[in-house]
Amino acid sequence: MIQENIRNIAIIAHVDHGKTTMVDQLLKQAGVFRENQQVAERVLDSNDQERERGITILSKNISIRYKGVKINVIDTPGHADFGGEVERVLKMADGCLLLVDAFEGAMPQTRFVLKHALACGLSPLVVVNKIDRPGSRPDEVIDEVFELMMELGATDEQLDFPVIYASAVNGYARLEADDGNMDMLPLLDAILEHIPAPEVDPEGPVAMQICTVDHSEYVGRIGTGRLYSGKIATGDKVLVIKNSGDERYETVVKQLYTFEALGRQEAQEAFAGDIIAITGVDDADIGDVVTDIENPVEMEAIEVEEPTLAIVFEASTSPLVGREGDIVGARQLKERLLKEGESNISMRITELEDKSGVEVAGRGILHLSVLMETMRREGFEFQVGRPKVLFKKINGVDMEPVEDAAVETPSEYAGKIIEVFGFNGGTMVDMSSYGDRTTLRFKIPTRGVMGLRTKVLNVSHGEAIFSHRFSEYGPISGQVIGRKNGVMVAMATDKAVAYALDSLQQRGTMFVEPGDECYEGMIVGENAKEGDMDVNVSKTKQLGNQRSSTADKAILLTPPVTFTLEEALEYIQDDELVEVTPQSIRLRKRTLDKIGRKKERARALGK
Repeated sequence: MIQENIRNIAIIAHVDHGKTTMVDQLLKQAGVFRENQQVAERVLDSNDQERERGITILSKNISIRYKGVKINVIDTPGHADFGGEVERVLKMADGCLLLVDAFEGAMPQTRFVLKHALACGLSPLVVVNKIDRPGSRPDEVIDEVFELMMELGATDEQLDFPVIYASAVNGYARLEADDGNMDMLPLLDAILEHIPAPEVDPEGPVAMQICTVDHSEYVGRIGTGRLYSGKIATGDKVLVIKNSGDERYETVVKQLYTFEALGRQEAQEAFAGDIIAITGVDDADIGDVVTDIENPVEMEAIEVEEPTLAIVFEASTSPLVGREGDIVGARQLKERLLKEGESNISMRITELEDKSGVEVAGRGILHLSVLMETMRREGFEFQVGRPKVLFKKINGVDMEPVEDAAVETPSEYAGKIIEVFGFNGGTMVDMSSYGDRTTLRFKIPTRGVMGLRTKVLNVSHGEAIFSHRFSEYGPISGQVIGRKNGVMVAMATDKAVAYALDSLQQRGTMFVEPGDECYEGMIVGENAKEGDMDVNVSKTKQLGNQRSSTADKAILLTPPVTFTLEEALEYIQDDELVEVTPQSIRLRKRTLDKIGRKKERARALGK
């Protein structure tokens, strides 16, 4: 039976192609907000980090009611690091809105999410966004999307996709790029016309598969998924079949929610085809099936792509520990990370055998740094080592993760960017130009991606746009050249002073400014040459008893380089750590005292 009054649609796009802005406009124009209601822009980016970074990290569920139909909109992350979210939420949808920038066209993350959507059999509705942008080329972009879909193995039905032209920021959608329409209604009409209504068995046994898990201190785990068949009500006795298939138990649905407008709303019952959330499944996990006790329905297990990078979290051993954060103990750090592992299936979290730390494996630097940023905002202080690429044995041979990377740059810098990728183990696979901008595509080992963004921005004077996504496992390639320059390491624990920094900045780049607390073993700058250099950042001018015949020259300091978490993680070497606190991100040597570091170097040379 077709459930005509429901549409389940995933909205997918490359980072920053306007997906969340588009949803804002659909909500406003479908009357979800009152005329006088104050609503934050990018309403779906509810997490602080999502607003600051301008990206979607966690999938969200909302609904829009239009012409008597409930449209469940699933907002998915566009960044490949959050692939674990993408794969699962697409299982709840019957179709997808594929949003593509009218200037940039199909980009790596577009490819990543679209590949999963097509594999799930979803019917795409292509929305060419930002048609008001200077240099927009909607016809060429549609051709690119068609070619990309063919390459990804789309069926004839999927290739016969409808197209809507839009400017989300200006709030209009059109059937033709220049037809003059100034509202979003053509897009809402196209969703009703082209996205298939769910085909379900309303009289069949209850069958729901949990695709995302939320956690509440009051009600425990909340499992969200699509009800594929039957009717479910609060208080129903149900059978839970674990994702692994080898464990099952009976429980009671304590609370039932459907999604209305911007969030969950408690309901007494729900019907096949809708997206729902339930409590009462105490150890709810991704892929678990909630079904009828008498006539259980088994469903295919949900597989999540494996992590490619791992970082070890340790309790901070910094001399400044406890000054900026409230939570500094190893036990609290372990408990927090293991709790994260309960709801974040795309991360693998395990305690090290020697109990010295907890290894967190994820899909990339951004995936891991989002967790660190969340924890520092919660008051944690901790230290992390250099990210380690996870190799995989395939048919007895060690293989490494390989990424697809794309750089859009002013054409004059293309040569330098190709050179930078070459040094990092990258191979160019495509190059195309539009006007004065060039798009370069590469295959590059994940090892080579670390630290690459900074180099790309440096050689392009900050004008290049760099993105990458996991592609496959491939043979281990040659050595990737890491950081060439050494670092300046503080010799003592004291505050940095301007006089010392003035003389040091002639020998490299500084990471600290006058008044910053420094300690022995802390990295305070980058040496202009190879090899580390121990420096005194608290050295002051020796005052004699004679007056200078000329006035002291004014000290002019270059502003220090400041690191984001991602940049810091990509910068450090194996013998270095990033110290993370609620207020600071510091770089340091793993061994703080100078003599200890000398002994380690001597032992390394003696091997």
